[in-house]
Amino acid sequence: MSTLVIDDEVFVRKLLAHLLGRLGVTEVLACEGGRDALALLDERPDIDLIFLDLQMPGMDGVEFIRHLVSRQYHGALVLVSGEDERILHTAGRLARAHRLDVLGEIRKPVSPDALREVLARRGTRPEAPQPRLKRAYDLEDLRTAIAEGQLVNHYQPKVSLENAQFAGVETLVRWQHPIDGLIGPDRFVPLAEDSGLIDALTRQVLETALRDMRTLLDGGNAIQVAVNVSMQNLHALDFPEYVTRVALAAGVPLGALILEVTESRLMDDPLSALEILTRLRLKRIGLAIDDFGTGHSSLAQLRDIPFTELKLDRSFVHGAAHDAAQRAILDASLDMARQLGIVTVAEGVENREDWDFLRARGCHLAQGWFVSRPLPAAELPAWIAAWNARRGEVLGYR
Repeated sequence: MSTLVIDDEVFVRKLLAHLLGRLGVTEVLACEGGRDALALLDERPDIDLIFLDLQMPGMDGVEFIRHLVSRQYHGALVLVSGEDERILHTAGRLARAHRLDVLGEIRKPVSPDALREVLARRGTRPEAPQPRLKRAYDLEDLRTAIAEGQLVNHYQPKVSLENAQFAGVETLVRWQHPIDGLIGPDRFVPLAEDSGLIDALTRQVLETALRDMRTLLDGGNAIQVAVNVSMQNLHALDFPEYVTRVALAAGVPLGALILEVTESRLMDDPLSALEILTRLRLKRIGLAIDDFGTGHSSLAQLRDIPFTELKLDRSFVHGAAHDAAQRAILDASLDMARQLGIVTVAEGVENREDWDFLRARGCHLAQGWFVSRPLPAAELPAWIAAWNARRGEVLGYR
């Protein structure tokens, strides 16, 4: 492992080199600034770990991150700074958004324990896949996919944080492309919204989900199924009647259906949307505000629309135990939902630490890879049986 330390302070460079050597890092190179470091990276492409100080004269750490991205650096990165903790974490989020492999952020003065922890992460992380060019799809591709039934539903389980009881699923659409394989919704849902195909897409997803959930209900599972709808779906005043008709035809009680409202763009006709959402609630269909705190989802929506669930975006959930800003936002959201009598659902529960943290704070439901990845409908019964066998362990009973 060739490691590079970039810091304008001689003492810090020597200290990091000494501590890393004691932890088994055999080659530690050092630079006092970003420009020297970039020149060294040209000479030494084998450098696979960089410790980067954020506050440096000439070229600060954030600017250096931009250069790493443009050079398609595939090694790992650790951010080091004596600056405010929120600045440090923001820089880490920026680097991760650029798909750099950030092992962590360390505040100065650097301790041996902090170094040991980030090096341990390096040893357990899989090799980052090489980025692959993504093919763009056009309107006719998507129209064909809908017409030929290439869209498939996967379902991510949601469970109670209080007792780990299986509570329901969120429906996540995928495109089973005949050549490119399984394609995520970010590759085609925006196209559907822009092209006027979102109604056809949503209706196919909803009707399939209701048929699949009828099978689970027949198996004795008292669950709810959530289906995402775009604000673009809420232009037809007969939408509540359509949802009621297809749910009853599938044999799914209206109270077992939740529509997750995703506002990816501003509403063209907010009054019509408000009318439709209110009428859906009058029919006892649940409404969830999705990705709360991001995009256009806002406090005004909570005030104006009779939501029954508030979905906490994973950006505020995963790692909140160690991030003061995330924790403050999460706590405020949970407290507000309690006062409004709204069920809270945490997305992005990725590990035991996330689970324990949210459970202690009284969040109602959890979904994420700690619980399960999204599954095809055929795999849900086996997963339910396996989860029920695991519940005691998750709750700490054994």
